[in-house]
Amino acid sequence: MTKDLGSRQYAIIVLTVITAIIHLLLGFRFLPDTLGILFILNGIGYLVLLIGLYFVPQLAPRRSLIRWLLLAFTAVTFVLYFVFNWPDVWAPMGLVDKGVELVLIILLWLDRKS
Repeated sequence: MTKDLGSRQYAIIVLTVITAIIHLLLGFRFLPDTLGILFILNGIGYLVLLIGLYFVPQLAPRRSLIRWLLLAFTAVTFVLYFVFNWPDVWAPMGLVDKGVELVLIILLWLDRKS
């Protein structure tokens, strides 16, 4: 399935993996607290949606739906960062991740017609 991917799709893959890794690392850092579990589930969610989007041929007819789910998942994660961390939103890793997620949202939006 990856042979049909263009540069935008590869960028989506890279950005999704980056944000998933960040969430997994934060999750293991905060274990065994509930926050750690939530971070780990978030990271796994990113990876599952990514795999469903590009790497499971049986899901190709549902690619548009999975793309929208990944976009919504990313948007909710983006917003919740600010909700849960306000007014202390200046953590460097958090801001880097929000930048990654913002670009990911834009690319998923632009990719909606492919």
